Amino acid sequence: MNMAPVSHPDPGFSARLRRREPLIGYWVCLDSPVAVERIAGLGYDYVGVDGRHGVVHQPGWQVAMLAVDARGRSAGVIQVPSPDPVAIGAALDAGARGVIVPVPENAGQARSAVRACRHHPAGTRGLGGPVRAELRMGSVPAEVDDRVACIVMIETAAALEDLDAICATEGLDAVYAGPAGLSAALGARRPGDPAVAGELEAALRKITEAARRHGIACGIHVPDGDSAAKRLAEGFTFATVCGDITHLEQAAAAHLRAARALV
Repeated sequence: MNMAPVSHPDPGFSARLRRREPLIGYWVCLDSPVAVERIAGLGYDYVGVDGRHGVVHQPGWQVAMLAVDARGRSAGVIQVPSPDPVAIGAALDAGARGVIVPVPENAGQARSAVRACRHHPAGTRGLGGPVRAELRMGSVPAEVDDRVACIVMIETAAALEDLDAICATEGLDAVYAGPAGLSAALGARRPGDPAVAGELEAALRKITEAARRHGIACGIHVPDGDSAAKRLAEGFTFATVCGDITHLEQAAAAHLRAARALV
């Protein structure tokens, strides 16, 4: 029996991103659907799942997206491990509302990432049939494409050099600053190295200004809520608060200090 195409009229997260609305997300590295579900119910605009550095590998992406959608308050976004179109397609088929694509160093690589997020003729993404994304975003390719956000990272010297051309890439929804990678590209010995603090801030300003000129969203990874508010005030349009492993360790350490102080 043939089933009629599923249609969902509200593009949601991607539309808000493209309008450059201020958005706040939270970063997940742990492969714990229960924890993801709890975080997704807090009211963050999106939950970013680290499929690159974290322990949530590809088999866990779909479960993480299920956990996000179970609460219905956040959009699920996946950072894929590489610009490989296969990885991008797998994340989108799992139901991600957006992908964060690492290390594109020029406009050509950014264009390839965009095409991997779009179906033919706009791109190279294949029709997946009964994949999970169809349940959430419909089965009309052009409508699905409209509900999916393509975000590329700016974290290398080459990407900074080609920044204007990257931001001008047709169909690109946002650029995303990775301060740790940018710091290394600028010569830092470690993340937060004060020796390159000035250069890093100049690079971040360059990114926000280029994104604004080209009318696309501009995001950044931050360690806490105060930093998110600061970066949004500086011209970033979305900020991701990092993240579950770090905050779990910080909370556990604070409780340990408090308990020992009473002994």
